[in-house]
Amino acid sequence: MTAPTPRSRRAKLRALLAAVAFLALTLLPASPAYAHAALLRTSPPAGSVVPEAPRDVTLTFSEPVSPVADKIRIIGPDGQRADRGKPTVEGNVLSIGLREDAPKGTYLVSYRVISADSHPIPGGFTFSVGAPSATPTALPEEKVDTTIRNLIAIAKAIGYGGLVLLVGPVLVLTLLWPARLSQRGPRRVMWTGFGVVALVTLAGLYLQAPYSTGSSLTGVTGSDLGDVLGSQYGIALLVRLALLAVAAFLVRPLLAGRDGIVDRVLLLAVAAGAALTWPLAGHPAASPVPAVSVVVDALHLAGAAVWLGGLLMLALFLLRQADNRELGAILPIWSRWAALAVSTVLLAGVVSGLIQIGTPQALVDTTYGQLMIAKIVLVGLILAAAFFARRWTNNGAADNPRPLRRVVTTELAIAAVVLAVTGALTQTTPARTAQETAQLPAQPVIYSSTLTSSLYTLQVEVDPAKLGDNAVHLYAYKADGSPLPVVEWKATAALPSAGIEPITFPLLKLTDNHASGQVTLPTPGDWQLRFTLRLSEIDQDSVTATVPIS
Repeated sequence: MTAPTPRSRRAKLRALLAAVAFLALTLLPASPAYAHAALLRTSPPAGSVVPEAPRDVTLTFSEPVSPVADKIRIIGPDGQRADRGKPTVEGNVLSIGLREDAPKGTYLVSYRVISADSHPIPGGFTFSVGAPSATPTALPEEKVDTTIRNLIAIAKAIGYGGLVLLVGPVLVLTLLWPARLSQRGPRRVMWTGFGVVALVTLAGLYLQAPYSTGSSLTGVTGSDLGDVLGSQYGIALLVRLALLAVAAFLVRPLLAGRDGIVDRVLLLAVAAGAALTWPLAGHPAASPVPAVSVVVDALHLAGAAVWLGGLLMLALFLLRQADNRELGAILPIWSRWAALAVSTVLLAGVVSGLIQIGTPQALVDTTYGQLMIAKIVLVGLILAAAFFARRWTNNGAADNPRPLRRVVTTELAIAAVVLAVTGALTQTTPARTAQETAQLPAQPVIYSSTLTSSLYTLQVEVDPAKLGDNAVHLYAYKADGSPLPVVEWKATAALPSAGIEPITFPLLKLTDNHASGQVTLPTPGDWQLRFTLRLSEIDQDSVTATVPIS
């Protein structure tokens, strides 16, 4: 049996590390905040009690959204569906119709929508009509499957690698390849790149279905796939597949030397169109300035593909097969191309970073910003290696290409890590969105309680239940939940722990069963609000609500 060589051991170690990294990315639990649009407010407010059932329940998000079929529901206190018709969306506002015969009690709203950058936002909340009741039977929790989300990130990273495999050979074979060398190796790399990008695009279309609906990998239906294909994300990926097929047709005469200026212009146009499909299916589509972000991101992607693709061709073929004279002609040209590609990557990256990050604080405080810092450090290492490579090129690397080959290999190794980080960034909430969401004021939370006496049930609301002026709303009901006419309303407020005796505050009768008033609560503590309701000349009873004020 032949003993393993050091080179074979290193190859096995690299394969093992790659497998471990794949499993870690796929199986490890993820941080919870990966939705890329935030729920700003709801009407009725979450947890609130409203006197009458609204015609529609509305949810307002921070970005435009689209509903996921059969994932938006309202469950009534009787456990039955209480929504009517199909939910509608206008920009970032989702409206869900509520049935007209909605009974009194607590309602559960469950939703799952897709943000403009193709990421799902699941969630739910409750509100009550008239008075709270037992919470309806909960629907299965809407969540984002960690494994599917990470598989999408991995697929995107592999797709970026496939783009490098595709662009490098086409560029070098067309413009820099020595005529005496065989094209067989570079062509294999190129067709591998075509295949990788196509397969990853197909995988992206499939994975988006369970990612959007919350189903399992094997639970995807034809309807789910149809919804994906009809979305902006699906259309962008279908266009990419079509442009890949056109590019594969156009590249053949180019490599055979039978092309003309029209062929090259067409191929360049197809490449530009394909580059746009990546940002159109990601974060740039939902940025504050989508047109700028999409173009900048496409330039960033194209510059990186040219740069890394050229380095790959140098490492695999030119620095190994070309002679000194050929390298002496090729390396200066490639050095200028690399400088242009790197400049494009850096400039586009700065513009994209300013848009997606927004503030220096967001760069430090958010997961997206921290990943971006890691990417910047890694790119800095690549640029340092590129600096030494350029020096060796200018100092006659053609005569001794081995040191240059080592530097180029180092650049490519770091670049592989950069691609993995980039894949993670595509699945992470942009820093600007994460920071804006964290700074959003919380939805107003009011004190709400149902008090019961022998004569009536009283729904009490104190808004905002904080120091200072507070609005008080009272709703009286019979035991069966129907409105109860009240002849006279009285209210007092006391804070025994601070020695504040009961103070009477006026109530205004708005309807037979609804009264409101205003009370000033100047001291923190558990205030005792006592309400006395007279229903007739002889029927009267009092209830007390303990309202924490801070």
